[in-house]
Amino acid sequence: MRSGIAVFLTVIAMLMVVAYAVTAEDATKQNDAVGRGEYLVRIGGCDDCHTPKKMGPNGPELDMALRLSGHPQNEQVKPVMAGALQPDGWMAMTNSHLTAWAGPWGVSFAINLTSDKTGMAEWTEGAFVRAMRNGKHRGFGRPILPPMPWQNVGSMTDDDLKALFAYLQTLKPVANAVPEPIPPAGK
Repeated sequence: MRSGIAVFLTVIAMLMVVAYAVTAEDATKQNDAVGRGEYLVRIGGCDDCHTPKKMGPNGPELDMALRLSGHPQNEQVKPVMAGALQPDGWMAMTNSHLTAWAGPWGVSFAINLTSDKTGMAEWTEGAFVRAMRNGKHRGFGRPILPPMPWQNVGSMTDDDLKALFAYLQTLKPVANAVPEPIPPAGK
């Protein structure tokens, strides 16, 4: 009887070790993906458009308290001066945060990439990958507008896109409902 219990306990112990090893391996892979995603966000310049700026001693600097939260919801953009954007002149203009851009496409706003419900909390990994591949918001909605380089981001590997998404899901949630794009005048 004792040997049967010993065998049973040994089998249970071995299963627990295997389960721990699988869990630890999965956690390491997840942490590697998050680290890779953080690296890709940094080198990809995502903060340039998706993080509001504040004035510092040397000019605009990233407001890290609002990191990757997109265009501030309470900041109204002024209308583009008639004639400012011409096919043979200026192609685009931006606001002081670099979170709103005007051009022939109208006015686009950098979206909230944080894990808040006003950001990407309800996005799935699949929707994110589809959006970056096909240039449609959430993978099926309105077009993703300039200056978002979705074509470049969409050429990343599946693993890199999944890593980007994994990292974005770890961001501190910032409640910030970014406005919808404004179509060009007359459309």
